[in-house]
Amino acid sequence: MYKKFFKKIIAQSLSDLQMISACCYEAKIKLLDIKYLKKNQIFLISLVRNNLEDEKNSEQINSVLKFDYIKSSKSKNINQLDENITLKLIAIDVYKKQENYEIILLFSENAIITLSAEIIEVTLEDQKKLKNDENIKV
Repeated sequence: MYKKFFKKIIAQSLSDLQMISACCYEAKIKLLDIKYLKKNQIFLISLVRNNLEDEKNSEQINSVLKFDYIKSSKSKNINQLDENITLKLIAIDVYKKQENYEIILLFSENAIITLSAEIIEVTLEDQKKLKNDENIKV
């Protein structure tokens, strides 16, 4: 009996975060699917990513990207009043700034989200594989 398992990648270092960044390259994100829970210090993104790990397979996967211990969130070049915007994630990078880390989410068209965190704690968890009619159009 053959079962396909969904991925769950946990990043606690810069090299781990680079792996998640590579998996999420060109992932599509609806603006409505980005949530910052300030009280819980959690930043959540629901995204549709290509299965880049399997070269033979071009399927798309609905995944959740969860950032823990987030102190603040800032965005640039993103019109938050337009809820129909779909962003394309290009990269995730991190910089040490004094006592905190600055996690940079870089999107196409120069859109940026900056997260300030105490430590690096990021989880990429696959939810389901999408059928062709469920894919997000950019």
